Amino acid sequence: MAPRHLGWPVLRQAVGGADKLGRGAAVLSPRMDAYRARTETADKVVGSVCPYCAVGCGQRVYVKDDKVVQIEGDPDSPVSRGRLCPKGSASLQLTTGKAREYRVRYRRPHGTDWEYLDLDTAMDMIADRVLASRKQFWEDEQDGKPVRRTMGIASLGGATLDNEENYLMKKLYTAMGAIQIENQARI
Repeated sequence: MAPRHLGWPVLRQAVGGADKLGRGAAVLSPRMDAYRARTETADKVVGSVCPYCAVGCGQRVYVKDDKVVQIEGDPDSPVSRGRLCPKGSASLQLTTGKAREYRVRYRRPHGTDWEYLDLDTAMDMIADRVLASRKQFWEDEQDGKPVRRTMGIASLGGATLDNEENYLMKKLYTAMGAIQIENQARI
């Protein structure tokens, strides 16, 4: 093993015995010893699925103090076996990125300017509109037969939704009386 006092890792690698490829002690330094993996400090690890496409690669989400500190591929996943594509590898930015928005842009009917709304206000507006559409287009019967449905609400799910999300969406829209429910992954 090369003495660590030789300084430059390439020099230690050249001089240092068994570690000619520079994969072990030859590349270590006091500065490197100070680094710790974000996964070492995590309080818990939560299993998840990558949100980007329909493949459903497994992820391990490392959490410390209720904040996501790292997301990595899950080696136990039969789908991805611990591997993630570039988008999946960058999914930490979805939760912690500086570009993450916590508000929505809204343009009022017949308006020309956009304004920012907080998420609670936007969600309340959506709920009000869903209830109004359901009420306006509700049908109890058609041609004397009970239908109990609304034709004013429809859903087209995306390929990034997993089975559980699709199941919950189907239950939600069915409970609202919608019958026009489709998923892009099936098309």
